[in-house]
Amino acid sequence: MSNDIVNKSLDPNSNSFDVGIVGGGLAGLSLSILLAKKEYKVVLFEKEKYPFHRVCGEYISLESWKFIEGLGLNLSALNLPIIKKLIVSSPNGKRINADLDLGGFGISRFFIDNELKKIAINNGVNVLEETKVNDVVFNDGKFAIKYKSESVTFAVVVASFGKRSNLDVKWERDFVRRKPGKLNNYIGVKYHIKSSFPCNTIALHNFSNGYCGISKVEGNAYCLCYLTTAQNLKNNNSIKEMEQNILYKNPFLKQLFTESEFLLKEPVTISQISFDRKSLVENHVLMIGDAAGMITPLCGNGMSMALHSSKIASIYIGQYLNKEITMTEMEKRYRQQWENNFGRRLKVGRIIQKMFGKELTTNLFISLLKPFPFLVNKIVKATHGKEF
Repeated sequence: MSNDIVNKSLDPNSNSFDVGIVGGGLAGLSLSILLAKKEYKVVLFEKEKYPFHRVCGEYISLESWKFIEGLGLNLSALNLPIIKKLIVSSPNGKRINADLDLGGFGISRFFIDNELKKIAINNGVNVLEETKVNDVVFNDGKFAIKYKSESVTFAVVVASFGKRSNLDVKWERDFVRRKPGKLNNYIGVKYHIKSSFPCNTIALHNFSNGYCGISKVEGNAYCLCYLTTAQNLKNNNSIKEMEQNILYKNPFLKQLFTESEFLLKEPVTISQISFDRKSLVENHVLMIGDAAGMITPLCGNGMSMALHSSKIASIYIGQYLNKEITMTEMEKRYRQQWENNFGRRLKVGRIIQKMFGKELTTNLFISLLKPFPFLVNKIVKATHGKEF
């Protein structure tokens, strides 16, 4: 099958499928490929049209390298930047340099998502682009996914719709109902730039109530992505004004923003980001990737967690579809393995998130860490996993 083929609609003669996946990011695409390779009938719903940009740091831990290649994407042939060094700076310009024991690589979501979509289609996944799911209903042991004027039946449904979606609101998930606080009211902004920044390094530059990362991706581009509170933007008239008034106080960021060539006409943005705990199952729908809970960007590695969660989910979904376990057991085993793999990493990430952001606190924390770079390495290790 050609890589250019895109599934436009479902087979009108088939109204029942094994697995429906709502959201076509890294977790959803990876899961669809894993299940399709086992010859299950899979439909993936994505509200956007590939390729497209997402707000994302675009750094993937090397723990995911073999897994991604196992899906069918030859990373070794792409000449991607391998990132082994870390710089962390405080709002007042003090910096820490550290080595990354495991390290990672840079790749844009614009590229990798589109490549995984092609692999999914070639393995028989029905990929429905520009298709927004309006509801998922569970009744009598089956799921109905409702979109446009259609309703399709599935044995299993998985949510991989990212940080916040219309379904989160419709289902009144706990994190949506919480009042805005330190962990659940952020905005994200991403650019692609040309820069002379070292290609083997990732930097996290702090500013008042936020931080900005830079690292190289494929080609000549670098990902420049920052996270800050909604209040920071509210206190300024525009993103540009906020950058000049707040981010530029960090001299490293001022240099990056004023001396780089910006490749996108407009920044890619997202709002209402939450790092609160999230449920792993809602109405018998399994949550994977950011829909299940995301690690703070300050700790990196959210993309690896998304990929790994798809592998965990695929195991228990397969056992359920093969009638080896019940739905209740599938949900229980998925929860247990998810917590075993990611619970501690997310806990550490939330603690670190609370320690950064306040200008005086961050400046002090960086100053205290500066003589002890090995402590930075320990923090990084605590938020990264092993090869899977």
